[in-house]
Amino acid sequence: MTNKAIKRALLSVSDKAGLTELGTALAARGVELVSTGGTAKALRDAGLTVRDVSDLTGFPEMMDGRVKTLHPAVHGGLLALRDNGEHVAAMEAHGIGAIDLVVVNLYPFEATVAKGADRAEIIENIDIGGPSMVRSAAKNHGFVTILTDPADYPALLEELAANDGATSDAFRIRMAGKAYARTASYDAAIANWFAFSPTASDEPTLFPATLPLAFKRADTLRYGENPHQAAAIYVPQMVGARGVPQAAQLQGKELSYNNLNDADAALELAAEFAGGAPAVVIVKHANPCGVAQGGSLLEAWEAALACDSVSAFGGIVAVNTELDGATAEAIAGIFTEVVIAPSVSAEAREIFAGKKNLRLLECGSLPDPRRGGVAMKTIAGGVLIQSRDAGAVNLDDLTVVTKRAPTEQELKDCLFAWTVARHVKSNAIVYAKDGATAGIGAGQMNRRDSARIAAIKAREAAATFGWAAPRTVGSAVASDAFFPFADGLISAAEAGATAVIQPGGSIRDDEVIAAADAAGLAMVFTGMRHFRH
Repeated sequence: MTNKAIKRALLSVSDKAGLTELGTALAARGVELVSTGGTAKALRDAGLTVRDVSDLTGFPEMMDGRVKTLHPAVHGGLLALRDNGEHVAAMEAHGIGAIDLVVVNLYPFEATVAKGADRAEIIENIDIGGPSMVRSAAKNHGFVTILTDPADYPALLEELAANDGATSDAFRIRMAGKAYARTASYDAAIANWFAFSPTASDEPTLFPATLPLAFKRADTLRYGENPHQAAAIYVPQMVGARGVPQAAQLQGKELSYNNLNDADAALELAAEFAGGAPAVVIVKHANPCGVAQGGSLLEAWEAALACDSVSAFGGIVAVNTELDGATAEAIAGIFTEVVIAPSVSAEAREIFAGKKNLRLLECGSLPDPRRGGVAMKTIAGGVLIQSRDAGAVNLDDLTVVTKRAPTEQELKDCLFAWTVARHVKSNAIVYAKDGATAGIGAGQMNRRDSARIAAIKAREAAATFGWAAPRTVGSAVASDAFFPFADGLISAAEAGATAVIQPGGSIRDDEVIAAADAAGLAMVFTGMRHFRH
C-alpha cells in the first residue's frame, strides 16, 4: 500500500459540526463532492458545488430517505480494488467511478433512545445505509479513507497538506479501525435496546443470550491499582450517564485509578442522602470510614471525621449538597485526595485553590441509588453479571424479633446504619448514633472480628477527642448479613450498642435473638442482605 490521492469524496452526516469547513477545504483541493439530502443542502448553502448521489446511481432517494446509497454505483466505487484488473474493468463496464473518501456519521440512535422517543421514532433512527458505507470503505482502506468522527476532520486536512492531497497507509488504517469500532458500538446499542426494551408481547430480560458491550475510552490513566499495572477509563456509549467520569474536574492532579474507584464509592453512598439533611461521606480504599448527617454540612463533616480521623487522612470526601466555604476550610485542614460535590461555591473554590494537588470535582446531579442496570466483574475465563444492588428497606419492612421494641431514635439510627452498611465491604458491621457512624468494621473473614474492629475504632476516637465514652454506647448496629453465631452480636452489646438491624435467616436465629434479649437489646430483621465483595 502507498499514499492514496483524494479525488472524489462522499459526504453524508447527521452531525453537521465542521462540515462546511471540511467541504470548503476539500473543494479548494479540487476534490469532487458527492452528497445526500441534508448534507448536500448544507454544503450548497455554503456556496459549494455538490453532486447528488442520485446522479451516480440513476435512482432518486426514495422511501423517506431509507434508500439512497444502497447501490452498486456507490458500493462498487468503495469496494473496488484499484490494482485489480477485473475490478477496474467492471467499473469501466458499468460506469462506476471510484470514491476515495467517505465522511459519514450515523443517525443519532443513542440520543433518540435517551430522550425517551417512542418506538417508531427510535426505529427510524436505526441507520442502514450509513453503516454499510462505513464498512465498505473501511474494508477497502488500502484505497479508501473513512471518517466517522468530526473530531478527525483537522487530522485529515493535515494529512492532505503533508502528502500533496493524499492520505498515508497509517492514517487510513487508523481511521478504518475507528470506523469498525463505531459500527460495533452502534450495533451494540441497537441490540441492547431490543434486548432490554421489548414489545408488549415480550418479557424483558437482564441477561440476553448475547450481551454486546460498547464503551468509549475517556482517558488513559497513569497506572492502575499499582504502578506496574496499565489502566484506562471507559464510559458507556449512551447519552445521559451520570457519575464520577462525567463530573467536571475543577482543579488538581490527574485522577488515578484508585481515585476514580474510591470517588465512585463515596458518591454512591452520598447519593443515598439526596434531598435529605446535609451529609458527608469519607471513603478510604473503597470503604466508608466516616458518614454523618447534620444541621449543616460543617456539622456533618465534623461528625463524619470523628468516626475515624486516622483513616480519613488521604481519603475521598463526597457530599450531598453544595460545598460551602466553611466546610471547605475544615476539609482543607487534613490531607484529602479528592472532594466531590453536586456544586461548589465560589468561596469553597477559592479555599481549595491553595491545595494544588487536591482534586475537586463537581458532579451536578447525584446518581440515582435505586437505578436499575447491571454490575459486572471479570473472572478468569469469563464475566460475572448481576443486577445492581438497588435494594432498600423502610420502617414498614422491619420485623421486631426481640422482647423489647426499638425506640423511635433507635429505629432512625438502625436505618442510618443499614444505609451505610450496604456500601461497606463484607463482612460489614456499622455502629451509628444520632445520624453519624460511630464505628465501621469492613472486609473481615468473620462478623465477630468486624464488630470488634469497629468498636476498637470507636474507643480510639473517644480517646482522641476526649469523650467520656465511645459513641458506640447507646448506638444501633447494622450487619450486612445475618449473624451466624451469637458472638458477633455479643461483641456489639459489649461495645454498648442497644439496637440491632440485620437480615435474619440464620439457622441460629433463635440463639441470636435469645442473646439479644439477654443483653436487653432491641433487634429488627430486614429480610434483605447486602453482601459486597
